[in-house]
Amino acid sequence: MMLRVLLYETPDDPHMNLAFEEALPRAVGCGLSPATLRLWRNRRAVVIGYFQRAEEEVNLEEAERLGVAVVRRFTGGGAAYHDLGNINYAISLPAKGQVGETVDFIFSELIRAPVEALRSLGLEASVQNVNDIVVENRKVSGTAATISWRATFFHGAMLVSADLSALASVLKVPLKKLIDKGVSSVKYRVTNISSIRPGITVNQVAEALASSFARVLGYDGVKYDVPTSEELEIAETLYYHKYRERAWNLERAPHRDFREAEEEVKRICRA
Repeated sequence: MMLRVLLYETPDDPHMNLAFEEALPRAVGCGLSPATLRLWRNRRAVVIGYFQRAEEEVNLEEAERLGVAVVRRFTGGGAAYHDLGNINYAISLPAKGQVGETVDFIFSELIRAPVEALRSLGLEASVQNVNDIVVENRKVSGTAATISWRATFFHGAMLVSADLSALASVLKVPLKKLIDKGVSSVKYRVTNISSIRPGITVNQVAEALASSFARVLGYDGVKYDVPTSEELEIAETLYYHKYRERAWNLERAPHRDFREAEEEVKRICRA
């Protein structure tokens, strides 16, 4: 059996990219789609976690000056800077077993895939702080996960050749984090893979990720595919009713719901 892989992306519209990110586990969870790995990029964006406040995590004036969009994702965790020097990976699987077992599976098994992908490229990668991937004591990828809509979802952003100066300009880091880690700015806590292994490309890392996820999940290989009409319909619904809304990206409180989007997605899943 082959693992389905999508390269679908809308780099110039990070709001649609994030809408499609949520559409996949919804489609997988309701049986419209098989297990799917997505590899994709944003041109320039900061993606904040579900529970974060944009003004506490992002220098909003600097982001606007640099043309960096601020978009909220549906999973928790910290803020991440995206540009075309990143490769973002997301795996959606039908949920199985108890929640506790699934969480263990995510952070003992699924996180192995990006780690082993980097090792296959000659990089000594390891996991720190449960969900960070580091090489030579520098963070190259953060990850997040959720168990929602009868799906297990795990994703991350890998720094390959990103603009770390822009990253340091637009992301805020609490003083405690800087003191704890003994560093003076965001860019010294992270690094690009290409800084450790010059010449490596986003495409090489993407191919390694696809092969590694297939291997870790027990597939024979990968099969590249395109989105289904149902996946795109769910994404468009989430985009128009949620991800393009200021209330979701910048103003929402964690308890705020987007009922119209929920009802429409349920209708698509039942169709």
